[in-house]
Amino acid sequence: MSLLDHYAEAAGEDVIDHLRQLANLLRDRTVVHVNSTRVGGGVAEILTMLVPLTTALGIQARWEIVSGDSEFFECTKAIHNTLQGKRSLIPNRLLRIYEETNAANAEQLRPLLEEADFVIIHDPQPAPLIHFCPKRKGKWIWRCHIDASRPHRPIWNYLRSHVAAYDASIFSLAAFAKPLPHPQYIVPPSIDPLADKNCQLDDSEVDAVYREFELDPGRPLLLQVSRFDRFKDPVGVIRAYQLIKKFLPGVQLVLAGGTATDDPEGDAVLQEVREAAAEDVDIHVLLLPPNAHRTINALQRAASIVLQKSLREGFGLTVTEALWKGKPVIGGDVGGIRLQVVDYHTGFLVSTPEGAALRTRYLLAQPEKLKAMGEKGRQLVRENFLITRQLREHLTLMLISMDGARDRLELF
Repeated sequence: MSLLDHYAEAAGEDVIDHLRQLANLLRDRTVVHVNSTRVGGGVAEILTMLVPLTTALGIQARWEIVSGDSEFFECTKAIHNTLQGKRSLIPNRLLRIYEETNAANAEQLRPLLEEADFVIIHDPQPAPLIHFCPKRKGKWIWRCHIDASRPHRPIWNYLRSHVAAYDASIFSLAAFAKPLPHPQYIVPPSIDPLADKNCQLDDSEVDAVYREFELDPGRPLLLQVSRFDRFKDPVGVIRAYQLIKKFLPGVQLVLAGGTATDDPEGDAVLQEVREAAAEDVDIHVLLLPPNAHRTINALQRAASIVLQKSLREGFGLTVTEALWKGKPVIGGDVGGIRLQVVDYHTGFLVSTPEGAALRTRYLLAQPEKLKAMGEKGRQLVRENFLITRQLREHLTLMLISMDGARDRLELF
């Protein structure tokens, strides 16, 4: 059975047939994805399977990364934060390091990038690469995974000086798109239903996480899975749990996450979380390795309710993962979470720890409602947020970029 046949079982034969029709028009074309890390974060998880699936369709796909020192990632994290609304200026010294690091990476990547039919650059880290590849043969597309709806204006203006040179850009939501002198496309992210993090597990693997992390299967379990990042508001989740525990003393909380190689703030946030958890034996703060996908899968399946109380969120793939496993999600009323948490249907949208606590108590008191929400959530993901849908939209976008503006594509 081929790779594509395996996905037909999860997404449907008609979906795979459509992908093959689109890919026939792109056969032997080359596409290169570039980001800044192979582990940690949603972008790396998407590319891990998006690239092999593209190759399986007869398109030559590659995935490259840009590397840099601690000051480079200090700068790119600051850009990331200011795009999400943090008001701060970045020293010119760091911006020079940012550009010089991209110039150095271009020396290594230039032959590949200049010859590719399509180059998709992910997020701010490699955005300046375009200026160091003057003999570009193909189309260059900037893919923004960040909630850039209300950026700090001086930093957006700086980044725009790089992004404006691209042939097109992709945003996860229409609300994130910015005025740019080229076509913009809306492509929400997706999950891989066959990956270790999302595949079906035996009950024994779920039981194993109870034992490993000393969790009680007889009591309600709340879970948030995220990098330790202030915009994910892990301390706010602890506050919500503390409010819930006043009424439901048996409740347990797991905050599971890791760090990404391009995020220098993770250790400091983890320490803040551990301090907020204090000595509460029912709060489990888990620092998991990048390859702990089956552990995360099992934790999500063990959870009664999954939280994602983000303050800013480009999309929130952990929400998608939880819904795929039939779990209602109580999520922050921000960004891409709004696309997935349909209020009162697949979970609840909240803005405060108090709101999260109230909605959690409501669901724990109504197990039939909790189950029905979970079933709706799984169907929502199957129809809208599997990787096969994202791949279809990438192929369509490439065809449009290659052939100029057309209002119809002929498939044979």
